[in-house]
Amino acid sequence: MKNYDVLILGAGASGLMCGANLPKKLSVAIVDGNDKVAKKLKISGGGKCNITNVSVKPNNFDGNKELIKQVFKKFNKEKLVRFLDRNHIDLELRKERYYFCKHSSDDIINLLVQLNEQHHFYLNHKIISLTKEDDLFILKTDKQYIKAKNVVVATGGKSFANLGASDIGLEIAKSFGLEVKEFTPALVGLTVQKEQFWMKELSGLSTYVNIKVGDKLLKEELLFTHKGLSGPAVLSASLYWNKGDISVNFIPEEKKESLPKRLSNMMKDKSLTNYKFSPAGNYGFTKAEVSRGGIMADELDFKTLEAKKVKGLYFIGEVVDVTGELGGYNFQWAFSSAYFCAKCIKVS
Repeated sequence: MKNYDVLILGAGASGLMCGANLPKKLSVAIVDGNDKVAKKLKISGGGKCNITNVSVKPNNFDGNKELIKQVFKKFNKEKLVRFLDRNHIDLELRKERYYFCKHSSDDIINLLVQLNEQHHFYLNHKIISLTKEDDLFILKTDKQYIKAKNVVVATGGKSFANLGASDIGLEIAKSFGLEVKEFTPALVGLTVQKEQFWMKELSGLSTYVNIKVGDKLLKEELLFTHKGLSGPAVLSASLYWNKGDISVNFIPEEKKESLPKRLSNMMKDKSLTNYKFSPAGNYGFTKAEVSRGGIMADELDFKTLEAKKVKGLYFIGEVVDVTGELGGYNFQWAFSSAYFCAKCIKVS
């Protein structure tokens, strides 16, 4: 049975970034159920990956603000952009806000694979369970057992099940007695009640809006669909909506002249500046960009991302109860938390 200093569960954005930044002297293995690494990163952003945002603040996330602040203090947006620039990854800025790969998400994937070339990869290994005996963790996969002194759980969330996503990270946490918030779909379209079925007649129409959910104000495009509502503003709104009303301003000050005629005709008897409705639900995990929920922040040491109750067990990326709005925030969290964790792991 192989024995490693560090075992990383998940070969996605956070797992690969963590491996890339671990001390070179450590023996490291990365385990993933897929036959290829970073499948979600590869398809994101139409294959060009919205890697980060011009402005990244704790307020752009649903999660413990102090934990987010600590992680970004060590590795923020500027450091990520410099890291990519140093490694000759060209970025392009869209809408003066969103950083994408200029050529292809393969650029970043190839870089991360190269930075992990000294590590051992166990691909096509479905993770079954993780236990600990004395000072060693024992990982059981569908093919073998692997031992390690430290384990980093970077298994992501439940969205994109077709790419092998699952809640195995939460199952591992629960098996060690850690408290979790079960995954729910986030950054996902919203379905509507009967009173809003008129919206379906506008399917395919996009318009700039301001959406208010609780105390959050989101400004971006809204897209009418045959199911209900989607588009960047709605996807971000879904992160903060659980139940109750959402308010939409269809003619915000910054875009007053851009109201489509089809929409104004349909809303003659409705408020254009404060249209309130309560969604029926959302499109579910099959359409969700990410999962909300994960390992509760209180279970983690904010200085290391190590589980307080289990020495040597770390959690990073989407499996932690930190979820960002649409616009590169979740990849930023994946990379930042991975770097943060990697720099904290010490093996004697």
